[in-house]
Amino acid sequence: MIFLLPDVGEGLVEAEIVTWKVKVGDVVTLNQPLVDIETAKATVELPSPYAGTVVTLHGNVGDVMEVHKPLITFEVGGAPSAPAAVVTEEPEADAKPAATGEGREAVLVGYGVASEEGVTTRTRRRNGSPPASAPVSPPVPVAASPASALAPRSTPPVRLYAKQNGVDLATLSGTGREGLITRDDVARALSGAPALAPVRSAPATGPTTTSRFVGRELASWATGPQEERIPVKGVLRSMSDAMVQSAFSAPHAAVWVRFDATKTMELLASLKRRANLQDVRLSPLTMVALAFCDAARNFPGINSSFDAAAGEVIVRRSVNLGIAADTPRGLIVPNIKGADQLDLVGMARALDVLTEKARNGTTTPNEMYATTLTITNVGPFGVDAAVPILPPGTGAILAVGQIAKAPWVVNDEVVVRFVGEIAMSFDHRQVDGAMASRVLSHVARYLEDPAAAIIAG
Repeated sequence: MIFLLPDVGEGLVEAEIVTWKVKVGDVVTLNQPLVDIETAKATVELPSPYAGTVVTLHGNVGDVMEVHKPLITFEVGGAPSAPAAVVTEEPEADAKPAATGEGREAVLVGYGVASEEGVTTRTRRRNGSPPASAPVSPPVPVAASPASALAPRSTPPVRLYAKQNGVDLATLSGTGREGLITRDDVARALSGAPALAPVRSAPATGPTTTSRFVGRELASWATGPQEERIPVKGVLRSMSDAMVQSAFSAPHAAVWVRFDATKTMELLASLKRRANLQDVRLSPLTMVALAFCDAARNFPGINSSFDAAAGEVIVRRSVNLGIAADTPRGLIVPNIKGADQLDLVGMARALDVLTEKARNGTTTPNEMYATTLTITNVGPFGVDAAVPILPPGTGAILAVGQIAKAPWVVNDEVVVRFVGEIAMSFDHRQVDGAMASRVLSHVARYLEDPAAAIIAG
């Protein structure tokens, strides 16, 4: 049987192999973990759909594979066979992951089936790695044919650019990674400027540090190469595409306000001393999340998106609250479904689960789907405020700065209080300045006296 790489949600067309958990010749059981793959949304563990023997692994660690292409060939009670037709189930927006043995979550959405035409949209390979159909085995040296030896390495857009301008790529020396011919190389040839020498990064000989936005090793500043190129893929590519789309398709505007957070900090300190809350992680973010959801209940227009194609504003009556999470893989924004229905303890526990899964790399694609409002917390980095870019398809994003002691005027006297600052970016197509200001003022009032707000709610 041939296991095809499944679509793990949101119509993603490719995924990178992160870790193989089996090898050729292994006998596996049903639902045994096979491989970790990384999509633009999350790292996903795929369990085995068959019980049998692994015959072929159709890719190496680091390969980017197309969805619905062969991933593993199994021998199940006989010789390997052709792909079987398997029904693929798409995730519901509010579906909850089903639990499996020993607390492991079932993250496989469906088993891949080729489309009617058998065609998917695109494939990427890293550093000239072998095709997805190549089995994982020790490489056998072969003599390259003259054609393959002389073929210039480039990307389809650059090849098209060169062809349109009559530039023969075979005459150029690439300055990109491992001799890749770049658009700049073609442009220099068109302008008649002398070609640059190819960049050859020397191997790092000193200590390394882990990049926190792409999850790979980078040479240290003091001992590493003068230049390092980082592939834009996975989470980094997803973030880049989303931010460009949002910045150039939605008119951003922002409002911000400082507030007295003393009562919020006092209430949190009091709650943390209660015996029945010792296992609950309460933080200012918990209060901010409750305040933002309460504002959405009072001003539903903020919990909206703009459908330009239909000429409609979509106002949602349930808040899927996205929380921007800084992870070793980069920035991701998982959300809490139905966050407006949670109380203090429920919100704290939901934030705790979301944070732990993001840190451990077990966030599923469904948990990053259908966000309606977002919070980004820059306070832990010592930042007072920020004006963030809207995630696509949302009406507003709230940025929370650090809460620290500062001078504050109370009854015409300057006293020391806990002071914070919040800022909110919003889509000015459907949210006007008046609504945005009311929402932000509502959040600030809630945080200035959270106990009263909770009781009133």
